[in-house]
Amino acid sequence: MEESAIYYDTYEENLQREILRMCTSLGMLDGDLLSSEDIDHKWKEWAPEYIAEALPEVNTYPEFAIACAGYAGMAAAKWWDEDWGRHHNAAYTSLHGPRGFDDMDEHIVRNILGYSLDSSEAKQIMNILLCCAQKASTFIQHEHIEAQTVKAFHIFARTVKVMFRTGAALQLKRLGYKFQKVNLSRNGMFS
Repeated sequence: MEESAIYYDTYEENLQREILRMCTSLGMLDGDLLSSEDIDHKWKEWAPEYIAEALPEVNTYPEFAIACAGYAGMAAAKWWDEDWGRHHNAAYTSLHGPRGFDDMDEHIVRNILGYSLDSSEAKQIMNILLCCAQKASTFIQHEHIEAQTVKAFHIFARTVKVMFRTGAALQLKRLGYKFQKVNLSRNGMFS
């Protein structure tokens, strides 16, 4: 069992590194995966419901099933920045559009992020998340996993976790967050 955990951890790390590299090369991130424990915790809360809805869509709409986790990450990051006290208890279903999971992407872009669907911002978000989902789908294919197995389930779960974290990082960057070196030496902040 320990060997399996190492395999899945390695898969997740490699996928995250590749998607981060791609987002950085496209100018959407700066080589760092911006994150927050609050946002990461939200994924742990939402993941069971998300996976239950997305998994049946994998065979028909694999990129959509993967990409929506990125949209969910963007929504969580937006709420975290806006007013986490008010939004930290948001239910997974608050990500749903009028058609439930089927239009989650449009609902998040329009009603949570606040962009018109034909705006350049919306198109940019949709394009980057599609590119990330396609990269993730290719990554899954390279694993040569038999469909509908326990291994396939775990790989999908790790993949959408990476997408959620990527979506959150993309939104945090859009909001102006960045890593900044802080000097804590004697002559720095606490002198």
